Amino acid sequence: MHPIKCFIGVIAGFLLVAPFPAAAQDKWPSKIVRIVVPFAAGGSTDLIARQIAQDLGERIKGTVIVDNRPGAGGTIGSEYVSKLPADGYTLLMGSVSTHAVAPSIYAKLRYDPIKDFTPLTMVATIPNVMVVHPSLPVNSVKELVELSKKQPGSISFASNGNGTSNHLAAELFKNAAGVQMVHTPYKGSGPAMLDLLGGHVNMMLDVIMTSYPGIKNGKLKALAVTSPGRSSLLPDVPTVAESGYPGFEAIVWFGLFAPPHMPPALQTRISNDLIAVLQSKKMKDYLNEQGAQVTANTPAQFSDAIAVDIVKWQKVVKAAGLVPE
Repeated sequence: MHPIKCFIGVIAGFLLVAPFPAAAQDKWPSKIVRIVVPFAAGGSTDLIARQIAQDLGERIKGTVIVDNRPGAGGTIGSEYVSKLPADGYTLLMGSVSTHAVAPSIYAKLRYDPIKDFTPLTMVATIPNVMVVHPSLPVNSVKELVELSKKQPGSISFASNGNGTSNHLAAELFKNAAGVQMVHTPYKGSGPAMLDLLGGHVNMMLDVIMTSYPGIKNGKLKALAVTSPGRSSLLPDVPTVAESGYPGFEAIVWFGLFAPPHMPPALQTRISNDLIAVLQSKKMKDYLNEQGAQVTANTPAQFSDAIAVDIVKWQKVVKAAGLVPE
């Protein structure tokens, strides 16, 4: 073949092949999209993810499902997603536990919360509420502390798992109040809440949305919320700060990620779709009813917020005297 014709053929072939990645992105989604929840079904992360999956599916005219992969404080499911292709078909519903707290808790964390994920958007923030089983003879934070000091180690508290945000929030409280309590970790807030309702553990710092039904029907007693101000859902429940511990704050956030190195165009496409879902009246109303506040920020803003939170929780872990596992 003549050299010039050969060169033209190569160029023509390149022009045909080059647009394919963009075309593939334009066709997203062409198959089922999974949102991996690294905690057990029934917890706050799971419930919010399922609502997002439903609304996102309607928006993109595709099927979005939730895949629960619990264990190790949410790090098993998070690590799983960090190793997958960034093709837009597997997302992660991460949280402050998996991306801000875990680096300080796990000495051999198998993922980097910044480098090994593509941030899409922070979904929402929500405070914890300190709840106890009705059988525990306390009705305030002050009475809980007094009982704990009279009977050191007699009170047990549940968490979503070792190193999760509500575990650290409880450790922060223990340190502030100078009390001893026994930690009982679970594979998510769902099973932890079941054991609290059953009286198998005494206390838990849980997000309002999963504790609220138990509080309203009298199966749980709410002692305090961990936000700087009171919750509109529980206006008669004081904050921990009001209860004698000024400056105490432990806010939970949820956020959506993709595996690392997602093409920028696809990242923007999915992020914009998620932000549109979160800013809809339907989603805002749903989250407000759960005591949560929509965030819906950009990938860059989300990434910056995570970096700040990692430093914050490092200080909390150090102050609480916890040693990385």
